[in-house]
Amino acid sequence: MSVSELLEPDPNEPLALAAFARTAPGAYADHRCLALEFSSRGDRVLGQLVMPDAPSPPLIVLAHGLGSSRNQDGMDTIGARWVREGAAVASIDFALHGERANPKFSERLSQTAASALSGRFERPADEMLWSEFVRQSVLDLRRLVDAVEHLGEVDTHRFVYVGFSLGGMLGAIFCGVDPRPRGAALVIAGSGESGAPLDPNRYVAQISPRPVLMVNASHDETVSREATERLFAAARDPKQIEWYEAGHRTLPGAAMKAVWRFSAPLLERP
Repeated sequence: MSVSELLEPDPNEPLALAAFARTAPGAYADHRCLALEFSSRGDRVLGQLVMPDAPSPPLIVLAHGLGSSRNQDGMDTIGARWVREGAAVASIDFALHGERANPKFSERLSQTAASALSGRFERPADEMLWSEFVRQSVLDLRRLVDAVEHLGEVDTHRFVYVGFSLGGMLGAIFCGVDPRPRGAALVIAGSGESGAPLDPNRYVAQISPRPVLMVNASHDETVSREATERLFAAARDPKQIEWYEAGHRTLPGAAMKAVWRFSAPLLERP
């Protein structure tokens, strides 16, 4: 199987979508929320779709960081602004995260993340775990958009991807292989230098001619400046990068305003 085939959903796998109303969590509380469950490579993926009070809204896919989940670390607060402004926000828990966590393998995955950024894995088993996780996550994101399309309430032709840290790394791959996002905001993200088949550097250029915004922290203690600049260098125009005097978890409000400004014109009707 080729690398490109690894990231193509199986057309014969039923989506097996279940969607049901639930109380919207956290900052989404005043909005309509659908809990989503669907199949991806035989796994049950858990997510949500938060809807504004507007017909056929555009879509933001919002992706969390390592060790987090779809509503942790202020993800609901970030997403709620888009909902207030008329966009739907879809998100999932990545494999081994949130409601899909595993006591044994979630911790091992966290330990391999630094190796992925450096491009040097200490053990072959760690590289295998990371590669399998990346593949599953990219396919889960593709199936998430399939699920939202299937519901028929959202205009997925007006769709922007926004990913934080791990979500940014995965988004560089997802948006490279999936033509549906109009653009990608990759926040506090970077890449390794191994040239491995599922390294973000191999895919981020394929997002072009759709725009890429990278938003980063100059004092990031998790993603090095070298890792960020490596990913940015691999991207093609149109692309832009912004740096803020902050750490990995202390980006200022101005950073999110840059992401909102980037997404706004891409969500408009043509």
